[in-house]
This record gives sequence, structure tokens and C-alpha cells, in this order.
Amino acid sequence: MRRLLIGLVTGTMFVAATACGSSDSPGADDGSDKASGGTTTVKVGVIPIVDVAPLYLGQKKGFYSERGIKLSLTSAQGGAAIVPGVVSGQFDFGFSNMTSLLTAQSKNVPVKTVANGVASTGKKGADFAELAVKKGSPLKSAKDVEGKKVAANTLNNICDTSTRESVRKDGGDPSKVKFVEMPFDQMPAAIEGGQVDAACVVEPALATIKAKGGTSIASLFVDVSPELTVAMYFASQQYIQKNPKMVKKFQAATVESLEYADSHPAEVREIITTYTKIPKPLVESLVLPRWPAEPDRRSIERLAELGEQDGLFEKAPDLDKLLP
Repeated sequence: MRRLLIGLVTGTMFVAATACGSSDSPGADDGSDKASGGTTTVKVGVIPIVDVAPLYLGQKKGFYSERGIKLSLTSAQGGAAIVPGVVSGQFDFGFSNMTSLLTAQSKNVPVKTVANGVASTGKKGADFAELAVKKGSPLKSAKDVEGKKVAANTLNNICDTSTRESVRKDGGDPSKVKFVEMPFDQMPAAIEGGQVDAACVVEPALATIKAKGGTSIASLFVDVSPELTVAMYFASQQYIQKNPKMVKKFQAATVESLEYADSHPAEVREIITTYTKIPKPLVESLVLPRWPAEPDRRSIERLAELGEQDGLFEKAPDLDKLLP
């Protein structure tokens, strides 16, 4: 989280890949973009994982363009990197896990969620995020990662919190887990090469690990809450105040995209191959998350409780100020 604070001061961030396209410079939201027959380019910070498939699918189906929106999508390593990008104006909207957003709110960072993002399947052993190990690993359950190295895409974040909860529920000591930061797409090779003993990993990297004989030893997000709201789309309070009409358009298009993705898994699997590195043969083995239109507040409250327990927050986050 030290990097989050640095990023907020400097207005910079590490970007793994940058999307093409130029902004039409909408400025203040006067609602004239569609009426004039043009479109407004909206910059969104995302992570190249299965979670954001609805955004790409919605773009392909025209849910955004029919509302006068052209999406410019930029990939980053995690939500903690996207938050400062949104606050500095580099992005209009961003996608982030709830722990990053809760941490930001606890530090009075001016962000607010605008649309739901992704949720756990609620099924143990069949979620889109798992604590995974390589084939033949001696680790058989969450308790076994005591004193071991576990890969997490961002330190002091949702992977840490959920892994610790799985270890705690399995009767282990969560304080003894050693976390190693790395992007999700590097985790399969890191497990195979012995850099880490296990990984808090999401799809499509999870499917890659399983294809090599790896297995899951815990369903981290399910252990936090079966209905866990894992991530949401958000914007800066300044952008929301200056562009209320654009925010409503983005919200409406995103809700339509979420609902469509949730009911068209075949099209989700197809779109995933356009923005991730996963080979087509592995696409069918992916475990898809749920994409409900609305977040589950109770599960977010649980994440906040665990974050406080793990010492991630200097003060308790105010959910009323963060959530719509």
C-alpha cells in the first residue's frame, strides 16, 4: 500500500500494457456528445483477467457505443495501481478489487464505486479464484501454507486477506504465511519453478496451472463469503461531480454488459481470448465467475472486517461514502 500512496502523490503508475485510441476530450459533461452525432472516448483502467470480460463483451455488442461511449481500455497489474490512475485523471473509470477500494477510502482518497464488477461463484473447489499448488505438491490444505511462500498480485490486499482467512478457517496461523508479489500471468511458471509454494490465482492463470496437473487447496473468496463481491468499477469523486450524465451512461452500459455476460458464457469464453494470453484449448476449462448487476454489501462488510483484523486500515473505511 506504500506504492498506492506514492502513486497518489506522483500521479504515476506501472502499466503492463496500453490500449490504443485517442480521447475526444469531452471536458465537462454537457450531454451533447450523442446529440451531436459523435462519441466520447472513456478511459478505463482494467486488469487482463477473466473478471473484466463483460466490459470487452459489452464493447463488442455495442452496449457502450449506442450510448455514445468509446472505451479505451488500459491494462495494469492490480487495483492498487489503478486507483492512483483514476484519482490523477489518467483514467475516467477503473476496475479494482474491494480491498484496494476499502483501503483507499480509509485514507480519504476521493473515489466512489459506480458499478458492480465481479463476484465469487460461491462453490468450494469450483471458483474462479483459488489457492493453487503444482502437481505433486506436499501442500494439501490451506493450513499447510504456514511458513510457505504464496504468490499474490498485490501485497497487503485481497489475496493476503482471503488467503489468511482460508488458513485461519483450516486451523492454521495466518501470520506465518509469506507473500510474494507478482502478476497473475507469471504465477503458473513461478509455481512450476519453485519460486513460490502456492498462489492466490484467478482465471485464466488458474486454468493454466490446472492444465499442468496443479490443484486447488482452498477456495479463498468463498471462505471470506459465498456471495463475495470481489471487485467493482469506480471513478474519482471529482469526475462523478463534473460528468454525472456520462457516469449514468457508463453505469447503464456496464449493467447491461454484466447481465449479458452472466447469461452468455460461450460468448464470454470467446472474448477472453482477445485480451488475455490464454490459449484457445484452455478456454473451455475456465471457471467463470458470477456477474450480478448489484454488489453484495454484507460480503463487502466482511472484507472490511478482515482488513481491519489484518491491520490494512489505519481507520475503518466508511462504506456509505464508498458504495453507491
